Amino acid sequence: MGHSHSHVDESTLTRPELRRRKAARRRAVVLLSWILAPVAVLTMVAMLVMWPHADNTPEPAGNPYAAAPGATINSGKVLRTATEDCSLNAGGTAGTECFIAYTELPGMAEVPVLISPDIVQTRGVNAGETIRYLNLSGLAAVTGAEHTGPVYIFMDFVRTLPMGLLAVLYALVVVAVARWRGLRAIVGLVGAFAVLAWFILPALAQGQPPLLVALVGSSAIMFGVLYFAHGFSARTSTALLGTLFGLLVTAGLAAWAVDAAALTGTSGDYGYQLLNLTQGMSLSGMILCGLVISGLGVLNDVTITQSSAVWELHEMAPHTSTRELFTSAMRIGRDHIASTVYTIAFAYAGSALPVLLMVSLYDQPLLSALTGAELAEEIVRILVGSIGLVLAIPVTTAVAVAVVKATGRPGRGPQAALAAEDAAARAPERL
Repeated sequence: MGHSHSHVDESTLTRPELRRRKAARRRAVVLLSWILAPVAVLTMVAMLVMWPHADNTPEPAGNPYAAAPGATINSGKVLRTATEDCSLNAGGTAGTECFIAYTELPGMAEVPVLISPDIVQTRGVNAGETIRYLNLSGLAAVTGAEHTGPVYIFMDFVRTLPMGLLAVLYALVVVAVARWRGLRAIVGLVGAFAVLAWFILPALAQGQPPLLVALVGSSAIMFGVLYFAHGFSARTSTALLGTLFGLLVTAGLAAWAVDAAALTGTSGDYGYQLLNLTQGMSLSGMILCGLVISGLGVLNDVTITQSSAVWELHEMAPHTSTRELFTSAMRIGRDHIASTVYTIAFAYAGSALPVLLMVSLYDQPLLSALTGAELAEEIVRILVGSIGLVLAIPVTTAVAVAVVKATGRPGRGPQAALAAEDAAARAPERL
């Protein structure tokens, strides 16, 4: 979803007009700082109070992918593949066929790795790929019993190289198109994930109030991301104010919806594991925190776009009345709402596609399927995020219009300024 923001060429303005415009922008920043500075201080204080302490951190669980004594996990390049009798190399039952990936192992020419049927059916393993597999060849020496069955078993693919290349390509494309601002956005994204990893997740694991953790963590992320990527300006501060309002609305709706819709968080694959690892962490609280965080990106997008739209409209036509300016900006906002609602819905639908497919294969009424445990969380996420997003647009627009009108001075506009300069340049010709 792309947005184009046309900027007025300030080289066409006279020096007095430029000075007035810069002074108006400074006044706007000061005006907004009176509102945002206390919020920033409160956010920092709340983060310090709730900052996770090492002595309260749950004991780390063992690596679920660690091998048992006598077994190892190896990685190697697949040299060749074959479908053959399981009893030949895989250690299986004679007369049954197995898909074998002959893979390199240090100190040995190749070892026969048994590939599970689900991998064979969905994708298969090809020569030249790197895989991770379980090596049970040393298990007999530890247990004292002869090992029967497969000795080398497929675990997973090694995806480091393709995912690394994709990440580098993404960074290069963003920087090439957005340049310095794109680079700052990527650095800001890294900072946002640092807040998520070092504050939000540990605080949830230690039993801090999920709603407060979500609000404080999300506010800290938005302060850092918006100002770092877009700079300190009245536009950015206006967008931040609209974003914080959207966060409050989303958090309030999420707190009500999680309880009213009885979202327990136990329908996922990791629910009971989290309960055991965190000594009874509230899974519904984790869902609540996730509902707030999931809408940050789109919320930031619409508020910064709407704030920029108001400023551009005002600079193009500074004599426009407050009512006309708000109406013009909201026309842009309504188009943005229409496109963003589809963006949120299809983004969540795509991520939940396996669940949607499973539900569609069940013989049950549509209403029961949509309100069942498998889909209820995603649907509530879409509805809560969309409501907060939609309400943030008129609020951001109203704040931006108020700031522009309170701090800006009516000017002649770029066309009038250019015409004045042309008239001044032609004055000697008429003498």
